[in-house]
Amino acid sequence: MTETTFTDLPVAAPAGSKSEQAYRAVKARIVEGTYTPGYRLVLGSIAKDLGFSVVPVREAIRRLEAEGLVTFERNVGATVAGIDPTEYLYTMQTLSIVEGAATALSAPLVDSVAIARARAVNEDMRECLDHFDPVRFTQLNQDFHSILFEHCPNPHILDLVHRGWNRLASLRSSTFRFVPGRARNSVDEHEALLKLIESGADAEDIEKAARLHRSATLDAYLAQAKTI
Repeated sequence: MTETTFTDLPVAAPAGSKSEQAYRAVKARIVEGTYTPGYRLVLGSIAKDLGFSVVPVREAIRRLEAEGLVTFERNVGATVAGIDPTEYLYTMQTLSIVEGAATALSAPLVDSVAIARARAVNEDMRECLDHFDPVRFTQLNQDFHSILFEHCPNPHILDLVHRGWNRLASLRSSTFRFVPGRARNSVDEHEALLKLIESGADAEDIEKAARLHRSATLDAYLAQAKTI
């Protein structure tokens, strides 16, 4: 019997295909923590659970391996990749720089409609604090910042921001899971950032506020890590 490997380059699945559905389902379980680091991904079991054959699940696992969410070891098979604290540190440091720049460059192009959308998302985040769900809060946080940086006219900087967010997703990092107290401060800082953009503040001030906002989350995580 031929041994299954996942080292070939993955082929993007058509939207709505079983392979795409399997990919989204397994990725969601990894990101949300249902499949924890080291969890063995048994194709047959996952396929049965999803109601698919093994083939689309195998294709999904190959894609997730290419993204760094899954590792494959001979005689072990596919397992959920571990979380690397050092990689998280470097990713957050880089993202604080490029996202700050993207937000500052985008600010003159953020109109009142976009501001209203961002503020509505931030209010959803505030409501989320009462019955805290770190996964939902993290998704809302990404939605909020996307509204502010997506108008960035420099496609190279914007690409770096997207890469940073994707890397955080591959790390399954919801910092707020570890430092939930940081969430409330984050919401308040969002409102302060919106007021800066609304008032037409200098790009330097907006960039600094966005950068320090990201850095503060990293600092809270590092402080908590020292106590573990």
